[in-house]
Amino acid sequence: MVSVLAVVLIGLNLRAGIASAGPLFEDLQNLLGYGPLTASLLPTIPVLCFAVAGAGTAWLVRRCGLEPAIALALALLTGGLALRVYESTALLLVGTVIGMCGLAVCNVAMPTYIRQHHGARAATMTGMYTVSMTIGATSAAALAVPVARGLDSPTAGLAAWAVPAAVALAVFVPLAVRSRLSGDWAGRRDVPYVSPWALLRTRKGQLFTALFAAQAFLAYGVLGWYPHILISRGLDATTAGLMLGLMQLVGIPTMMVLLTLAGRPWLLRTAFMITCGASLAGYVVLLLAPVDWVIGTSILMGLGFCVFPLLMLLISRSGDTSAETTALSTLAQSLGYLGAALGPFGLGLMNGLLGDWTAAIVVVMAVSALQLVLSHRVSSPAARF
Repeated sequence: MVSVLAVVLIGLNLRAGIASAGPLFEDLQNLLGYGPLTASLLPTIPVLCFAVAGAGTAWLVRRCGLEPAIALALALLTGGLALRVYESTALLLVGTVIGMCGLAVCNVAMPTYIRQHHGARAATMTGMYTVSMTIGATSAAALAVPVARGLDSPTAGLAAWAVPAAVALAVFVPLAVRSRLSGDWAGRRDVPYVSPWALLRTRKGQLFTALFAAQAFLAYGVLGWYPHILISRGLDATTAGLMLGLMQLVGIPTMMVLLTLAGRPWLLRTAFMITCGASLAGYVVLLLAPVDWVIGTSILMGLGFCVFPLLMLLISRSGDTSAETTALSTLAQSLGYLGAALGPFGLGLMNGLLGDWTAAIVVVMAVSALQLVLSHRVSSPAARF
C-alpha cells in the first residue's frame, strides 16, 4: 500500500514544477527583468536536464540502488523548487536546474520501479502513475497564477510546489531505507549491466528513442509556450492557465481507457492512432481557427498527450530483466529529451525572430505527423519488444 501511495505521490510531482511556470513567465520576466534569451532558456532547461541527468540514471541505480536513487532525486526536486523562492534570475535558473535533474532520475527510474514492484499490474500502475502526473500538472497550471497572487509574488508561487514534493520524499524515504538495509535493492554490483548505448544500434532502441523525442518535443514545447500563445491572441493569464489545465485534465479519463486498450496487443495500434491523430488535429485547429475555438483546441491537444503513458507502458514491459528496462528507459529518455530540447527553445526563438507563432505551429504540426508515423511502427503487431 505504501508503495502504491509513493507511485501516486511521485507522479503528482513530476510535472507540477514545470506546468506551474508557463502561466507565470510574463510575470517573472516583468519582476526579474531578464531578456528574451533567458525567457527562451527557462522552458528549455527541463528537457536539457532530462537528457543530461537522465543519461546517468542507469549508473546511479546500479551504484546506489533503485529506491535510494529515487529518494535522492526527490530530495533534489524539493530543494531545487524551494530555491526558486528568491527574486533572483540566477537562483531561478539554478533552482530549476537542480529540481529538473531530480525529475530526470525519477523519469527514468519509475518504469523500472513499477516493473519490479508491480509487474503483474504494470498497466494499472502505469495508469495510476501517469494519471497522477496529469493531475499534478493540471492543478499546477490552473492554480499557478492564483497561488502566486495569493502569495503576492510569482517566485513564491513557483517555490510553493516544493511542498508536495517534500511530502512525496517523506513517504518514499522509509522505502529507500528499508530496501538498502535489507540488501534487496535493484542496483547491486552483481546484477548484470546492460549498456543503454548498445541498444542504440538496435531497431527497438532507435524507434523508442525517436518516438520519445517527438512526443517530448510536442509536450514541452506546448507546456512551455501554449499559455503565451493564447495570451498573444488576447486571452488573460488566468484563462490561459486554465486552458493549459484543461488540456491536461482531459487526458485523465482518456489515459485509463487507452491503457486498457493497450493491455490488449491487437488494440495497441488503435490507442496510438487515436492519440496521435488527435494531436495533429489539435495543432491544425490551433493554426487555422480563431481563438474562440480554444476549448476544442485544448481538448484535442490534451488527447494527444496520451502518447506518453502508452510509451511508458511499452518501456516498462520491454526487456527480459529490470536492467534491460532501465537501459531502454535511459536511452529513450536521455537522447529523446536531448532532441526535444529544440522544442521550447526553438519555438520561442522563432517567435522572437519572426514576431508571431505561425511558423512555430507549422513546425509543431510536422513533428506531430512524424509522431504519427513512428507510433504506427512501434505499435505494429509484428513488433516484438
